[in-house]
Amino acid sequence: MGKCHPCPSLKSLSSRIGGMLCNYGSSNKYKKLDSKLERKMIEMKRSASGQSNFKSIDSIILRFPQFREGLRNLRGVFEQYDEDSNGTIDREELNRCLEKLQLHFTKEEVEDLFHSCDIDGSEGIQFNEFIVLLCLIYLLMKPSSSPDNTLKMHSLQLEATFDTIVEAFLFLDKNGDGKLNKKDMMKALNEASPWERSPARVTRTRFKEMDWDQNGKVSFREFLFAFINWVGIESDEELPDSGT
Repeated sequence: MGKCHPCPSLKSLSSRIGGMLCNYGSSNKYKKLDSKLERKMIEMKRSASGQSNFKSIDSIILRFPQFREGLRNLRGVFEQYDEDSNGTIDREELNRCLEKLQLHFTKEEVEDLFHSCDIDGSEGIQFNEFIVLLCLIYLLMKPSSSPDNTLKMHSLQLEATFDTIVEAFLFLDKNGDGKLNKKDMMKALNEASPWERSPARVTRTRFKEMDWDQNGKVSFREFLFAFINWVGIESDEELPDSGT
C-alpha cells in the first residue's frame, strides 16, 4: 500500500542506537523507571475504557506531520537550557532546567531520568533525548484522575502532542499490560486490513527494531525513542523512503 514509510528509519534506529544500548549496559539501569511507566500505562489504559482515536497503524502514520510540528517547537526550549550551546544538556544544566520548571526530584530520581534518556552514554542529553525526558516527566507527574497535571508544559500544543503519543502506545498495547509484545504488534499491524495480513517476518523485524534490549517486550520509553525517530524531527537526519 506504500504507507509504511517508517521502515527505513526503524532500520537505521536499530543499527545506530540498538547496538549501543545492548553494549552500554544492562537493562537493570532502566528497570525502576520503566516499571513506573508500565504502571502508569496500565492505569491510563483502564481509564480509557477501550476508546481511542486510532483505528490502525496507518491512522497513526497520518498524524506524523502534526507530531513533527509539535515536537520541533521544543528546539527553542532545548537551546534555552543548553547554556553552553554544545548541543547537549549535562547534569548541572538538567538540574537548573528542572528547577526553572519548578519540578522537585530527588538526586536519585534525576539520575534515573538522566541515564534512562542518555541512551548513547554520552553523559549529555541531546535534542531527541530531551524530548523523551520531558515526555516522561509529563507523563509521570500527570495525575490519572485529574485533567490538571502538575507539570505545565510550554504550550497546550505540546501537551496535546504528548497525550496523542501516549494514545498511540495504548492503541498498540492490546492486552493493556503497559508494554508491547510481538502479539500486540501482529494484531495492530493486521487490524486495518485483515485480508492483507503482514508477513510474520515483517512484524518480527519491526518489533526487534523497537526492542533494543532484546527482552521480548517494548517499554513506553523504548517506544518513545522509536516513535520520535519515525516522525523525523531532525530534517537533516530524515532518511529517504527507498532502500531496505
